[in-house]
Amino acid sequence: MRELSHDDIKQATDRITGHVRPVAVAPADPGAAQVWLALEHLQHTGSFKARGAQNFLRAHREEGTLPDAGVTIASGGNAGLACAWAARQQDVTATVFLPETAPRVKVARLRSYGADVRLTGASYAEALAACQDFAATTGALASHAYDHPLIAAGAGTLLEEIHQRIPDLDTVVVSVGGGGLFAGVATAARHHGIRTVAVEPENCRALNAALGAGRVVDTPVDSVASDSLGAARATTLALRAAQHDGVRSVLVPDEEIIRARRALWADYRLAVEHAAATALAALTVEGEGYGYRPVEGERICVVLCGANTDVASLAGPDGSA
Repeated sequence: MRELSHDDIKQATDRITGHVRPVAVAPADPGAAQVWLALEHLQHTGSFKARGAQNFLRAHREEGTLPDAGVTIASGGNAGLACAWAARQQDVTATVFLPETAPRVKVARLRSYGADVRLTGASYAEALAACQDFAATTGALASHAYDHPLIAAGAGTLLEEIHQRIPDLDTVVVSVGGGGLFAGVATAARHHGIRTVAVEPENCRALNAALGAGRVVDTPVDSVASDSLGAARATTLALRAAQHDGVRSVLVPDEEIIRARRALWADYRLAVEHAAATALAALTVEGEGYGYRPVEGERICVVLCGANTDVASLAGPDGSA
């Protein structure tokens, strides 16, 4: 697989401009550093995934490779929602495979976007196998949650918008799961001379482990943020993007992710998922390989990547309404 380029990001920007919500940025509390929050959790379907899904389908339509059977994906999370939403926007059939144990609320939301939801098997692996068989037998276009250049390039359009709003930005901080968002953002950031800080939970560190090994490796998944950041291995695209100068990989413990999420609610009334809070947690953690400590005057933007969460879980002593 070739390395993602800024030309890929530019083409994605041209394709999806006007079809996704432009990101809003808001200043955080003043301090030694100048910190902004990128409110991408306000995106259609509640996450940045809408960008990659739009780019993926529009690129295939441009190339004449969008089949009559539509698009298919195995995902009940943010990627599945984004795929179904983008397909509806473009009048394309979306067939989404989930295990039979999938929560009814996820099934209902997918169906609200017009998706044909197929409940198959008792595990995600079985649903994925059924999705792959469906694509092979019907000719439907198989999409992926993050491991595709068009998906990553679509995610990278977020940094282009952030750069327009904060042209003198020094650093962007982004959480990492499989690495689609990171690969796109880091590629665009490198073009603009912006540092990228890649943040992962300490027990869910696919990219960090790949950097240490010099190759993609399988890793354990055990984090409060694993519902969104729980990829067992990073993509090759993400590893290649991380091996450039100007990228720093850091870890954060779960307790700081929880604290950051509650702080975003208590201080700003921003309800985000743990994956989004993972990025912010990097600014409050110290230790070798842990967190990111900005220098005085450094201009930083923290990406809040998603809001598909149970807001009731924010209630309590640290985030009381």
